[in-house]
This record gives sequence, structure tokens and C-alpha cells, in this order.
Amino acid sequence: MSVRQSLLAILDQGPCYGYQLRGEFDRRTGGTWPLNVGQIYQTLERLERDGLVAKSDSDREGRAYYEITDAGHAAAASWLAAPVERQTAARGELAIKLAIAATLPGVNLEQVIHVQRAAALELLRELSRRREAIDEPRSPEDLALLLLVDAQIFQVDGELRWLDHCEGRLASAVAAGVAGPLPLSTDVPKRGRPARVHAAEGA
Repeated sequence: MSVRQSLLAILDQGPCYGYQLRGEFDRRTGGTWPLNVGQIYQTLERLERDGLVAKSDSDREGRAYYEITDAGHAAAASWLAAPVERQTAARGELAIKLAIAATLPGVNLEQVIHVQRAAALELLRELSRRREAIDEPRSPEDLALLLLVDAQIFQVDGELRWLDHCEGRLASAVAAGVAGPLPLSTDVPKRGRPARVHAAEGA
């Protein structure tokens, strides 16, 4: 999630100071991604350095307002118009955890999947309760929160379907005799970065 671009898009509505910007971000995201003030000001400093916002003089209360520049307006518009790019590499923590667990001795991979599924089902129940509470949005804030909750529900549902798939993969691997621990390699590793493995290779 791009905090930088999100704050820039909010600033496109008008000048804000740090605490105000944090409040606006929370209000528009239902508090689903809490930001601390230090993170806000650090991001603002970088946006100012890059010429996307300009800092004004402080007001009587000592609050320094930031306003968007023409370059910042263009950057915010570009972000809103472009699709969010997803990495092709499977770097999600759960995917990495299961991949590593599948190669270790003494690990019950079925149990690992079972524990994750139970946690995902509990989260899905909680998210469903939240969605029911705001199923008929009455304000822009309600609508924003509903969209975020819906996104989380779809993600958890996808995780559950993927866990079912992993269970099937595991059963097939056991039947084929290819499941089991992967011993440490005795090869001397080469210096430098390992070659990247592209998703298309071996497909």
C-alpha cells in the first residue's frame, strides 16, 4: 500500500498539517491502516524533497501546512488512473512459510495448514460481522470502509481456497513419494546474488 501516494491524493483536496492529514487518512480508510505522526511527517519531507508538496509558514498554533504542487497534482492523478502492479514473485509470508515447512524434517504440514485455516475462518467470521454492520452505507466514510472490508473478505476467501489447493498438492506429493525433508546442500555457494527464477520458467 502506497502511503506516499495516498497522502498526496488527500493533499490534492487542500492543504493539511501532519495531524490533520493522519486524521483524514484514518477517516477515509476506516482506521484499517493506522499511521503514526512520525511516519506522516517523514513522508511529507520526502514529498517536499521531490517537489510534490510545498511547506507553508506555521500558523498561530505552530502548525505547518503542506500544499500540493502542480507536479504533485499530476503524480496523484497518475496514481489514481493507473492499475496497482502486483509482484509476480510469490513473496507472501504464508506462501514462504508453507514452502519452507514442506522441506523441513519433523514438520506436520497438514497441521500447519489446519492452524492457518482455523485462523482464516475466524478472521472471515469477524470481517463478515463488520460488513453486516455497514451493509447499507450512509456516508462516504461508510462506503470507504465497506470497500476495504469487502477486499479483506475476498483476500481471506482466496487464502482458504489456496489452502485447500495446498492440501491437495500435499496429498498428491505424498502419494508420489516426493514429499519429505530437503537436506542441506553440500555445494559451495557461489558469490553474488542468486539468479532470479521467473514465474514463466518451468510452467
